[in-house]
Amino acid sequence: NNVLCFPFIFRGALDVGATAINEEMKLAAVHAIAELAHAEQSEVVASAYGDQDLSFGPEYIIPKPFDPRLIVKIAPAVAKAAMDSGVATRPIADFDAYIEKLSEFVYKTNLFMKPIFSQARKEPKRVVLAEGEETRVLHATQELVSLGLAKPILVGRPSVIEMRIQKLGLQIKAGVDFE
Repeated sequence: NNVLCFPFIFRGALDVGATAINEEMKLAAVHAIAELAHAEQSEVVASAYGDQDLSFGPEYIIPKPFDPRLIVKIAPAVAKAAMDSGVATRPIADFDAYIEKLSEFVYKTNLFMKPIFSQARKEPKRVVLAEGEETRVLHATQELVSLGLAKPILVGRPSVIEMRIQKLGLQIKAGVDFE
């Protein structure tokens, strides 16, 4: 649709100097959107939409329009599809750097936090998170694990934590990603 597809298809196409927008690029956008719909929700998205249940199901089949992850998932997928299908005139050599550049458009703190995150990734520390049953703490745990910033220890009832992880559609697993 106009909000979820076009801006990011054009972004990916422009960034590689695509001579056309082909079916491969459109499919790449669709697959990236589907992947995001199934992915766990970030705290940013959860807080922006209040108490809505944003886990994949009958009421949530595509990401919300203001999900900040859209640009960093769809545009690179489209750019790669353009390169793979031969319509890119300026291929991207370093996709990690490209994604980081895109994320700076969305995450204003990215430039400031980059050196701190880099240092934390080198040697992740164990971090105790009180109120481990709370939604915001579970979202924070998912972010810490996804970014490789820490080894979380959640304080709370394991059965409640597991139930809420499932309800929120998070990907973290007790005993694997956190204690």
